[in-house]
Amino acid sequence: MTFPQSGEGNNARLVEECLRGSEQAWNTLVDRYKNLIYSIPLRYGAPPQDAADIFQAVCLDLFNELPRLREVEALQGWLIKVTSHKCYHWKRQRCAQSAQCDEKALEGISDGAPGADLVAELEQDQMVREAVAKLPGRCKEMIELLFFEHPPLPYAEVALRLRLARGSIGFIRGRCLKRLKQFLEEKGF
Repeated sequence: MTFPQSGEGNNARLVEECLRGSEQAWNTLVDRYKNLIYSIPLRYGAPPQDAADIFQAVCLDLFNELPRLREVEALQGWLIKVTSHKCYHWKRQRCAQSAQCDEKALEGISDGAPGADLVAELEQDQMVREAVAKLPGRCKEMIELLFFEHPPLPYAEVALRLRLARGSIGFIRGRCLKRLKQFLEEKGF
């Protein structure tokens, strides 16, 4: 059985299949939200290893709580809340271990609940990731190489990786961004 790559509306079917023991459904569910989950600890200043640990902890919580999840449509919000809560505890623990930590370092995360602005930003980020995932192969890869690599890659490197002429990158990028914009507008972005 194959599952669509993105879309909040498909979560009910995925969760149902996960509860039946489908490993493929579980992998698809985790793959759908992995960037969202991982991005939150990075926003809290967690180094990649700690972000990976938080990611694993959130996935374990999701696995354990899936049978009790009341509103499957709210899964994305639940993941944001749980991940933010884990980041809050990570940050407090890190501050407790550091003599240089003060109240300013904990500012904005006083109770572990993400603020409305952060939730909106994370939801928009997830919308963009879902729209990029819908792009055809070359466009998806180009957008990821041009906009998601840190540090940014020069056009020459992008052209080499995509096996394209350097001069064609700008034209193809424009077409891909136009298609991405169309997908985002369809989602109400």
